[in-house]
Amino acid sequence: MSDVTLYERDPDYIPRVAAVHDMCGYGKCSLTAAIPILSAAGCDVCPVPTALFSAHTRYRVFTFHDTTDMLSGYLDAWRAEDVELDAVYSGFLGSPDQVAIIRRLYDEYPDALRLVDPVMGDGGEMYPTYTTQLCEAMGALADGADVLMPNLTEAAILTGRDYPGRDLDDAAVDDLLEALLSLGARNVVLKGIDRGDGMIRNYVASASAGVGARREIAHERLPYMIHGTGDAFASALCGALMAGRGLAESARIAGEFVRHAMAHTRDQPHYEDRGVSFELDLADLTSLVG
Repeated sequence: MSDVTLYERDPDYIPRVAAVHDMCGYGKCSLTAAIPILSAAGCDVCPVPTALFSAHTRYRVFTFHDTTDMLSGYLDAWRAEDVELDAVYSGFLGSPDQVAIIRRLYDEYPDALRLVDPVMGDGGEMYPTYTTQLCEAMGALADGADVLMPNLTEAAILTGRDYPGRDLDDAAVDDLLEALLSLGARNVVLKGIDRGDGMIRNYVASASAGVGARREIAHERLPYMIHGTGDAFASALCGALMAGRGLAESARIAGEFVRHAMAHTRDQPHYEDRGVSFELDLADLTSLVG
């Protein structure tokens, strides 16, 4: 598959990206990842907060506030001021009704890229604030997505399958990519295949080229896991796309960004809980548009 370029970057223009995601006061993920990472890639980040957390959900104690009731007025104010957007990047949702909020953005900004990270779970389990109804609603965003970026848990939920584990052979990968594309996504980045050989593999496929032309992108697997890497990956991928890089190249950039950030993270106190420390690697994304 030849690489797919979804955005032609004018070097003098700063693209505007609506980041539809939750905000955590402590623990780096969601908007606390998306805002600095996309900004480093030369984007004007316009947050649409779907929920407010005191800390991410791997902490034993956290508060959760669903922002659904405020979002219609929030977007009404944007329209009143003629806010313009070049992309809509969605992630964690606070309720099923928020899918309609994202659909509204699609309707009001029909030329904006639709970048969907279907944040629902990991390791075969849904996140604590998610329900079956919310997962079903999230699936509606796959149809028409310019890029759909699920991990294996989310891919299983979206396609109505049992969680397959992380060790998928090529035939199983192709089957899952085909199922994801059949949901109506134009392009898919499937994350997190681990065959136990010291590498993590992501796969990029396009509906226009077919699964047979999919690209494999492998990165060194570090021997520990850290919360927030999925959000950092998706944000870096979106940033690279908005910098004018091709989709497969953006996925490679995002994977290496996360790997480098994970290496720095282990030097930080309480890194197992705190989340991925990407601050020292932001210059790598700025160099894409420097």
